[in-house]
Amino acid sequence: MEKKFVLEDLERILSYVTGDELTAYDKKKIVKEAVDNYNNYVNPGWLKYRKSVSTNAAFVEWTDNDSYFYDVNGEEFIDCLGGFGIFMCGHRNEEILEVVEAQLKKQALHSQELLDPLRGYLAKAMAEITPGDLNYCFFTNGGAEAVEMAIKLARIATGGSWYISAVNGFHGKSMGAISLGGKDTYRTPYLPMIQQVQHVEYGNAEDIRKAIRNLTHVGEKVAAVVLEPIQGEGGIIIPPKGYLKEVRKICDEYDVCLILDEIQTGMGRTGTMFRCEAEGVVPDILTYGKAFGGGIMPITGIIARPHLWVKELQDNPWILGSPTFGGNPLACSAALATIKYMLKHDIPKQAHEKGEYLIKGLNKLKSKYPELIQEVRGVGLMIGVEFHRTEMGFSVAKGLFSRKVMTAGTLVNSKTIRFEPAATTSYEDFDKVLKRLEEALADTKKLFNHSDSKIG
Repeated sequence: MEKKFVLEDLERILSYVTGDELTAYDKKKIVKEAVDNYNNYVNPGWLKYRKSVSTNAAFVEWTDNDSYFYDVNGEEFIDCLGGFGIFMCGHRNEEILEVVEAQLKKQALHSQELLDPLRGYLAKAMAEITPGDLNYCFFTNGGAEAVEMAIKLARIATGGSWYISAVNGFHGKSMGAISLGGKDTYRTPYLPMIQQVQHVEYGNAEDIRKAIRNLTHVGEKVAAVVLEPIQGEGGIIIPPKGYLKEVRKICDEYDVCLILDEIQTGMGRTGTMFRCEAEGVVPDILTYGKAFGGGIMPITGIIARPHLWVKELQDNPWILGSPTFGGNPLACSAALATIKYMLKHDIPKQAHEKGEYLIKGLNKLKSKYPELIQEVRGVGLMIGVEFHRTEMGFSVAKGLFSRKVMTAGTLVNSKTIRFEPAATTSYEDFDKVLKRLEEALADTKKLFNHSDSKIG
């Protein structure tokens, strides 16, 4: 396409963003072009994938606010997915957005060479709200990138080259992060990966002890054990009480780093600011993200104990990594405002109390539909509902979507759909969600009774 026509097209597209209101013609055009663009320029499989969780593959999000998002036609949806854990403080939280807008008017990105005060302020705040002696921060952009920094730091600090991670764990999809991942679907296309990774059963501390002991016996040095305090994509799997404490003890015995991936469990999601607090455990490295940017800016990172910041890292501060946009002023302003909002409004407490309310309601539905729901499990507002069959979960998710409630499955355990709403969601909205879920369950029961009788 000639430059002139590209420019005309971009002027039209940007007018959708800068204009006050869309016409009926604009709305139809946006939906049609969204489908065409995804098929021709993003990934032709994307819309097919979305059909597994929605009744309308051409659904186009356009605006959002608090616990809701709206399609291009203005239809309101209650968001119980929360962007896979992003919107802990709601969509476009006004107190956070106000700070980000003010920072945008001052400076968005920085020179990379001079001191950026907001990065320092944010690192100090993280040291103050994380447990134990976690102290030094490194800021990144996405969750997988934070995991990459964590495993690199463990290798530099310990001199070890092996990692222990859990079956059905999930740590992102970059090469190092997916090497730690615990499901073949995401690993097989890229084999061979980082070879020095041993997977063990999640929740079984003795498996970790044996793995480290055996590797040590044959002369291999283990750099780190990498775990989620609760497996998110694995289907909201909560380990036995005392598991993380025992893993911490094992790591201390063998001088191995404990990396806890709190990208999904952290920032108040499970009823404490970080899940490791509830377990009474201080990791050597903690990763965080998702809700960290307040649902407005992407920012993730790691925080580590001081003894890991070895001389090599101090002599060459860039050896660990140098992401151009990591810890930029705009993202740091969002994270600082998010921490303030969470402390001021006690978001972890809200997550704990509202999570108990929602889980109680879900368990009532489990009792009413035992032939569909196998188990309800969760902590705070990190909740999974596991069905007896994957198709049942898809059917219920579609039924909820048609009733204007957004949920989704988990990547590693497709039988489980998750509920990760904002802590700012009202009890009234939770009641609406439970009512609509019951309707979706009733429809699914009829559907499977009908299909099973036909098979019989």
